[in-house]
Amino acid sequence: MELTEIKSENEPEKAVLISVDTGDLDAEASMNELEELAKTAGAVVLASVIQRREAPSPASYIGSGRLAELAAFCAANPADIVIADGELTPVQVRNIEDACGVRTVDRTTLILDIFAARAKSAEGKIQVELAQLKYMLPRLTGQGKSLSRLGGGIGTRGPGETKLETDRRHIRRRIEKLNDNLEKIKKRRLATHERRRKNAVLSAAIVGYTNAGKSTLMNRLTNAGVLAEDKLFATLDPTARKLVLPDGRSIMLVDTVGLVRRLPHELVDAFRSTLEEALWADVILNVCDASSPECAEHIRVTNDLLSSLGCDGKPVIHVLNKCDLAPQLLDYPVIGASIRISAKTGYGIEALLNEIAKALPASRRRVTLLIPFTHAGLSAELRKHGEVLSQTYTDDGIKTDVIADVGFLNKISEYIL
Repeated sequence: MELTEIKSENEPEKAVLISVDTGDLDAEASMNELEELAKTAGAVVLASVIQRREAPSPASYIGSGRLAELAAFCAANPADIVIADGELTPVQVRNIEDACGVRTVDRTTLILDIFAARAKSAEGKIQVELAQLKYMLPRLTGQGKSLSRLGGGIGTRGPGETKLETDRRHIRRRIEKLNDNLEKIKKRRLATHERRRKNAVLSAAIVGYTNAGKSTLMNRLTNAGVLAEDKLFATLDPTARKLVLPDGRSIMLVDTVGLVRRLPHELVDAFRSTLEEALWADVILNVCDASSPECAEHIRVTNDLLSSLGCDGKPVIHVLNKCDLAPQLLDYPVIGASIRISAKTGYGIEALLNEIAKALPASRRRVTLLIPFTHAGLSAELRKHGEVLSQTYTDDGIKTDVIADVGFLNKISEYIL
């Protein structure tokens, strides 16, 4: 087996990465991402191999011959874990572990492990644990006992350094409880969004691929103090901060969890409420690392997820970040507005702020009007320029609670109470 040796410092877990190239994906780019994921999880990558096959082997993922070579490599080197760039079945996990004598996890388990280590809020921890348990439950055959014996490491850790549950009955009860807790949090989140809407608070959501510089941009724009480091998934829990635009308007700016290629659907489902910050936003900033050769693909991945969340039709600004690392930027095939910036140096930030201001809807106010019965037709006009929250008929006229464009309200200011 031709293994790509990767020299590194001594760290707790030493990993060997394996992948099957079936020709339908960019296997090399995916493997590079897997290496970054492994490093983010705290592992040192000893070697990596990409096996070309029409389809993964049902028994061993990479095929019996390659598995024998992998086992020989693990025996001759201090490997602690094998990480597969794909989803493994319980049979594949068992056969690889039996042959190599080391723990084996797949891409989804690795990503879930990273999420578990980095979730900070109560909601984030619930979402991560729920995703872990849902993914683990159908795969417990042959794993429960081995997992329960492990002292720790990638694939065994729950949020907050807790040990993942391995008993089926306990897992089902735990999933039920977590779902209940998440539903309560979701109701609180909806109430928060409803308050913002009624108070006419405009918002922008920062979305994009992992390591694109979203948190650095958040800090540059708002001095929010968000964790910003050169690792994947630095931000898991949404962070909302006030942003003052050049035209004087104040809006809410929200940072969201980063995306990866083939983000496990368990995570999309579990973090849906977090990602739905984009759905509630008035404008979306799709941030991409412009210095990456994968920039166009990263933009596509993010746009696909936004579409799945129901964000079609929302204003999207494509923010090509890290242009200080790519002075000769290519014209990436993006849709809609695009701005080239460096969140690190501040280049292009003023242009970005102006673009945000331009993309936002007209400034709005929440007011109470008393509309004379002789001008009852004004209610229809209000609905064209805003949102009527409530109407009450009084002796003096129609008392109307409304959020509407400031320009229109100025024209009917005589009716504002």
